[in-house]
Amino acid sequence: MPFDEEWSAARATAAAGVTMRLDQVPTDPGGGGGGSGGGGDLELNQDHIGAIGSEAYKLHTRLQTDGKHAATATAEAAGGLTKEGFASGAALLEVNSVWESQVKTLVAACANISNGLNYSLASHAKDEQQLQADFTASAIDEYLK
Repeated sequence: MPFDEEWSAARATAAAGVTMRLDQVPTDPGGGGGGSGGGGDLELNQDHIGAIGSEAYKLHTRLQTDGKHAATATAEAAGGLTKEGFASGAALLEVNSVWESQVKTLVAACANISNGLNYSLASHAKDEQQLQADFTASAIDEYLK
């Protein structure tokens, strides 16, 4: 089976799996919320979010170096094959070019994940501080009335 067909089949299977899982989630007639223990509420655990962001940054750093470790050897091998008249030299260079492109995409994705999570944590902390300040001011205002 060609790669495109296999990839399409895998995507369809994954999409069907997501639909099945979503269809199995129990409905909450009250509209959610309220800490009913049903597990339907989104929870933000800053330690977990921070750990994921940290791992994304570590992966980003490692991919920048480890993803390129074979570039020189590949270029030399491709040059040698081409010099000897093998068409596989040009094909090897093309494979290496695609590989480098994919590594760059992964590095950028890891950076986006890490930066996005760091921003989310900082934004959440700022919002919490503002809510605390608003609540404190509101409580003081109530006492002054």
